[in-house]
Amino acid sequence: MGEPVIAVEEQPISTEIQGKSPIHGRLKRADSFDAESPGLKRGSQTHSWGAIFNLAFQSIGVVYGDIGTSPLYVYSSTFASSIQHNDDILGVLAIIIYTLILITLIKYVFIVLQANDNGDGGTFALYSLICRYAKVSLIPNQQAEDRDVSNYRLEPASRSLARASKVKSWLEGSATAKFTLLLMTMLGTSMVIGDGVLTPCISVLSAVGGIKGAASSLTEGRIVSISVAILVCIFLVQRFGTDKVGYSFAPIILVWFLFIGVIGFYNFCKYDPGVIKAFNPKYIIDYFSRNKKDAWISLGGIVLCITGTEAMFADLGHFTVRSIQISMCSVVFPSLILAYTGQASYLRKHNEHVKDTFYKSIPTPLYWPMFVVAVGAAIIASQAMISGTFSIVQQSLAMGCFPRVKVVHTSSKYEGQVFIPEVNYLLMIACVLVTAGFRTTEKIGNAYGIAVVFVMTLTTALVTLVMVMIWKTNIFLILAFVLVLGSVELLYLTSVLYKFTQGGYLPLAFAAFLMTIMSVWSMVHLRKYNYELQHKVPTRNLLDLTTKPEVHRVPGIGLFYSELVEGVPPIFSHYIDNVPAVHKVLVFVSMKWLPIGRVPQDERFLFRRVGPRELGVFRCIVRYGYTDAALVHGEFEAGIVEGLKQYINSEHMWSMGEDGEVVAREFDDKEEVERELREVEKAMSTAVVYLVGQTEVVARSEARWWERVLIDYLYTWLRRNVRQGVEVLRIPNRRMVKVGMTYEL
Repeated sequence: MGEPVIAVEEQPISTEIQGKSPIHGRLKRADSFDAESPGLKRGSQTHSWGAIFNLAFQSIGVVYGDIGTSPLYVYSSTFASSIQHNDDILGVLAIIIYTLILITLIKYVFIVLQANDNGDGGTFALYSLICRYAKVSLIPNQQAEDRDVSNYRLEPASRSLARASKVKSWLEGSATAKFTLLLMTMLGTSMVIGDGVLTPCISVLSAVGGIKGAASSLTEGRIVSISVAILVCIFLVQRFGTDKVGYSFAPIILVWFLFIGVIGFYNFCKYDPGVIKAFNPKYIIDYFSRNKKDAWISLGGIVLCITGTEAMFADLGHFTVRSIQISMCSVVFPSLILAYTGQASYLRKHNEHVKDTFYKSIPTPLYWPMFVVAVGAAIIASQAMISGTFSIVQQSLAMGCFPRVKVVHTSSKYEGQVFIPEVNYLLMIACVLVTAGFRTTEKIGNAYGIAVVFVMTLTTALVTLVMVMIWKTNIFLILAFVLVLGSVELLYLTSVLYKFTQGGYLPLAFAAFLMTIMSVWSMVHLRKYNYELQHKVPTRNLLDLTTKPEVHRVPGIGLFYSELVEGVPPIFSHYIDNVPAVHKVLVFVSMKWLPIGRVPQDERFLFRRVGPRELGVFRCIVRYGYTDAALVHGEFEAGIVEGLKQYINSEHMWSMGEDGEVVAREFDDKEEVERELREVEKAMSTAVVYLVGQTEVVARSEARWWERVLIDYLYTWLRRNVRQGVEVLRIPNRRMVKVGMTYEL
């Protein structure tokens, strides 16, 4: 794939940088970008039962606030006017029960959570799985070496299941299918971010609105103002991280689930134990027979009982599959069933209280304690989707589909827990505007349902692809998954879209705005990458560039940054023409994000010599997963130098056999190796300079009008208003040299 290398020897690299044995055994060569990664080990992340229960406790405070507070508003949103028939309560309860069982338990807890990407969940995790198995990524940087990373490997399709191979071949051969898959992923990401806006609004407004029962003089404006103040406080504490926030919130939400479960059981026993009949699906049929179109419309309110279910998957990177399953099955699901059943029992005797079902059904002595806990639970409900939004933005950023933002890893104990300041403040502003503008939970609920069901439907489609291609599930089980769960979700989707003009347009407007940003960024990013690929400097010309009479070799190590992982970036030739000086040791550094959650530390660096040995030029591919934290410059420099020394040692120990395999050879040039190692150490002690390419992009002169708008205006505006690459890499300014160049796309 890459250009031929002018090298006396073309040897494999060592990826070990922590004093381990560099290379051993007999290795098959697979070198696509002047680098190879032999001797890799499969990594795994395991937790003790103590850690699992610890994470299960934390997950209660982070993941379930949204779905846990849904009893605040489900019945009032479902019966928008009034209850027409007492048995309608049984019908709605039956739909709630079976929706929770089918969507929350069967689909998410026992199926979707298994479709994680080495412990990471969310729309982009599913997309990354599919990208690793089939070459559907639009950026053509899939090298053979990447498949050797421990977490990258997937079981190939077996001959007995040719269906998986056919689907894979169709995806790889269809540009439309690739583009559609990316658009689906972006849409799912946009809807999750929309959830991160709407969840805090509806949860906090619903909880604070309960104070009207005891203080009727409190106006709607006061309630909105209190809600806005609480929302601002929620976003201000996000910087402390999921770990600390989870420990702080978990006891409150645990008390919440205890309260709603006990009160639900009390109401069930006191008012009408006969609602147990709702477990009979017959009452669902009767409900639709009686109410017809009104029953279908009411699904837009009923679907709110599963709001926040997607957070279990989106937040999975903060916890583990087993911890989520334990907390859901032991605490959350039983409490929700008791809460909805208890409210239904109360409503059977008090139809007129349907607008304030939750607070009216609370026994008087528990009213104020329950109000305080409800406000706390509403705050936690906001946390669930906010942390999920951080996770999915981080994933889309690493996949080149989101403008650069600062990602802060907030926990040294648990991987995947992040905070994104820019996104946090934008969510806060959006929440304040929506709460102040809509003012009531009924209008926000209309918008909320669309965001919830859209994400679930897209997740079903992507998981189906995973089941077909990667899991190679029995076709009858796949059909059952699609027909049963897909049909239920599509029915809900048609219902929530009915309320488009009543606030339902809001999440679609959010999605359109975010998808425009993501599409512009990813499209120009792809064009820029392809431009560099087409205009790269052949490595056979590198010797001519660096040995010109006017080019001087200066002491130190030069780290030349580029996104290109094949050949020499075109900006290097531009640099030589304007700054005729090359460091004694030059390393072309390419930061590469793989479609995988994490890359083990000892597999992070890939090295290769570029040009003759006396030239002192190397290539280093630094591989990250989409949840990995970038190394700070001190650690980075140490890793580069240690890895380079390991590589120099290893390349003299191995050579390429005639059959294309890496084989051991006699170690006959020890003095040469020691001399080169001394040069590297001397260069390191002299200076380490970062040479960073700063490329501007403009539309080519023959470009069409929409391409000019896309590149010259939209992308340029985005690039100027987000963090630059050097800020994300955290390179010290005093050791950085920027090299500017303009690309005509």
